[in-house]
Amino acid sequence: MNTRVPTRRSSGWVIGRVAGAPVVLAPSWLLAVVVMTVLSASSVRVITGLEGASTYVVALAFVLLLFASVFLHELAHGLVARARGQQPQEFVLTLWGGHTAFGGAAPTPATTALVAVAGPTVNLALAGLFWGALAAGLVPDGTVAAALVGSGAVANGFVGLFNLLPGLPLDGGRLLEAAVWRVTGSRYAGTVAAGWAGRGFAVLLFAGAVVAPRVLDVSFGLADAVWGALIAGFLWIGASGALTSARAQRNVDGVSVASVGRPAVVVGHESSLAHAMAVAAAAHAPEVVVLSPDGRPAAYVDREAAASVPAHAAGTTPVGVVSVALPVGAEVDGTLVGEPLLRELSRTTRLSPVVAALVDGRVVAVVRATDVVAAIRA
Repeated sequence: MNTRVPTRRSSGWVIGRVAGAPVVLAPSWLLAVVVMTVLSASSVRVITGLEGASTYVVALAFVLLLFASVFLHELAHGLVARARGQQPQEFVLTLWGGHTAFGGAAPTPATTALVAVAGPTVNLALAGLFWGALAAGLVPDGTVAAALVGSGAVANGFVGLFNLLPGLPLDGGRLLEAAVWRVTGSRYAGTVAAGWAGRGFAVLLFAGAVVAPRVLDVSFGLADAVWGALIAGFLWIGASGALTSARAQRNVDGVSVASVGRPAVVVGHESSLAHAMAVAAAAHAPEVVVLSPDGRPAAYVDREAAASVPAHAAGTTPVGVVSVALPVGAEVDGTLVGEPLLRELSRTTRLSPVVAALVDGRVVAVVRATDVVAAIRA
């Protein structure tokens, strides 16, 4: 029950489309339905007095009702995001509930907060409707329908309140992220604060479910301990993933030709190697780009090949002999930064792993794909 930016389409069965995005049932969703139906059967038996197969039918109905609530939670995320100009890419129901994926991160703290709060608000509204139906006597007491409505009220109330805990990957974590982002002006600072808060809640939940009962000698069911540990693990993994993504995004935002490019000088195609090296040394530039007769960046000097040429022969060796050709189009706008620059590099490095960076038509640097990858992963 969180939002994320997808790296690829989730695997599973597409059962429809809403708001222009596919609704996907992940394979793990089936496992969740089976496990939750089996675990819920004993509670259904106690509440309704049913026996046999009918117990599992009612348990399955409760599980499907719960996932319907989860879907409405995710749909609320998507619809609010779409209203704010952020198109949802997919709604996915999984083992852990669900998530809504978008094509990019929210552009402002306000959008982040509004999208995040929409999901829990729907769950709390559903809980209120269910409780209201019971309180108004719209559902007869002691019936299977009353049991389902009551369970729906409790489940939606829990899901809504739990998701408001201020730690990633929960929706409350997005609210905390938005608040810190708004105050500091840094999305990264907001994500880090919310990520560490999520890790803190994960530790507290694990301690409460597994450690505290043993220390305090409190009776606590094995199933409860297992579920508590699993949810704690989910929170820890989600929070850690958010922190990793935040660091990667910070690196992406900081990518520029100045940070990933190697300063370059240019020489004509008829220049000698000695002249090219002298020009580079005078400018303290590690790269040399060779221009074609029409002024286009046509090649770059291979430093290893250049070093293999004896000093006495450098003056008579054409620079093209020790150069690697640059295909037409293997160049980027040197004024771009962040994601726009990476998009251009993604396009041009398909032509060549080394490209020229130009500012106002003048070559200023050589950018190597390996340097860009290293900068993002740093």
